[in-house]
Amino acid sequence: MSKTNPGHFFEDFAIGQVFEHATPRTITDGDRAVYGAIYPTRFAVPSSAQFAASVGLAASDGSGHPVEELIGFHVAFGKTVPDVSLNAVANLGYAELRFRQPVVPGDTLRTSSEVIGLKQNSNGKSGVVYVRSTAVNQRGEIALDWARWVMVHKRDQTLEAPETVVPELASVVAPADLVIPSRLDFSDYDFAAAGESHRFDDYAVGEKIDHVDGVTLSESEHMMATRLWQNTAKVHFNTEARPDGRRLVYGGHVISMARALSFNGLANAQLVAAINGGSHTAPAFADDTVYAWSEVLDKAEVDAPGVGALRLRLVATKGRDESMTLKGDDGKYASGVLLDLDLWALVPR
Repeated sequence: MSKTNPGHFFEDFAIGQVFEHATPRTITDGDRAVYGAIYPTRFAVPSSAQFAASVGLAASDGSGHPVEELIGFHVAFGKTVPDVSLNAVANLGYAELRFRQPVVPGDTLRTSSEVIGLKQNSNGKSGVVYVRSTAVNQRGEIALDWARWVMVHKRDQTLEAPETVVPELASVVAPADLVIPSRLDFSDYDFAAAGESHRFDDYAVGEKIDHVDGVTLSESEHMMATRLWQNTAKVHFNTEARPDGRRLVYGGHVISMARALSFNGLANAQLVAAINGGSHTAPAFADDTVYAWSEVLDKAEVDAPGVGALRLRLVATKGRDESMTLKGDDGKYASGVLLDLDLWALVPR
C-alpha cells in the first residue's frame, strides 16, 4: 500500500463526501510581514495596531489586531488543496464567502470541506468539483466559510460520468447576512491616518475607479506566496504539470494583488465582509503586469456605528485598461481580464 498521497482525481469525489483537512495552521505576525512584503497593501486596520484599536478591533494596548482577511482565506484555502485540488486543471470560482471572525496572530485555523456538486466535462478528460469549505479557529468558532468550484483531471477517462449535480449558490450575500465585528465603530475614524477622505456617501452606484498602479508578477514571489499558504497544487510549482511547461500563478495571488492595488481610490474600504462571487477568467503567469479597477455595484447600511457597506466589483487585468471594459458585445470577458471579483467592503459613513 502506497504511503504517499497522489491527490484525488475527478472520479474519486462523491456528493456528500467530507474531508477533514490536515495541518492546522497558527497565524503569526510573520504572516502579516511577509504578506506586506509580497503585496503593496496599505490598509490601516491590518497595518496599524493603534488604528485597529481606535475602531474597536484590538485591545487598548493595540495587541491582537486583525491581519488582512485574505491571509485567513489563503491559509484556510491552502488546507483544502491536497484533498480537493492537487490534481486541478484550474480553480474556477467562489461564492458565498463570509468572513465571520477577525483573524489575529495566535489564532489557529483548521478547515473541512464537503462535496456539494459534480459535473464531468464534455471531453471526458476532467470534471468540475463543487465544495463548501469551513475554517474554524481554536475556540471552534467559524472564522470563514465559502463555496468554490475547481476543474480536476480524471485518472481513468474510460469511466462513466457521475450524475451531474450543480448546486444552487446565491449570487450575492444579502446585506442582512453580513457578519459585522461586534465592536466595530467608525464614528471617530482617522481619515488622515487611513490615507483618504472618501466616505460611504462619496461613492455612487455605477461609479468606476481606476486604481492606476500596476505590479509585474514574478516567478519567485508567486511561488513563495503559494508556499506560505501551504498550497501544494502542482500547477504552481512543477513545470511538468502543464503541457505548456509554465507555472500557473495561484489565483489567490492575483486576488491579493488586486485588493492591495485597490487602496488607491478605496483606502477606506478597510474590511472585506464577504466575497459574493468570483471568477478567474484567464490564467496569469510570471512577467504579466497586473492592474485593477473597481465598480460600485450597490450600497447598504449596516448595524455598526459609523459604518456602511459597499458592494464592489474588483477587476484585475493583464495590462492597464483605461476604458475599464469587463465584457465585449459578445458577452465574453474582454481580452486581458484576469479576475472578476464581487465583494462587500466596510467603509466609514
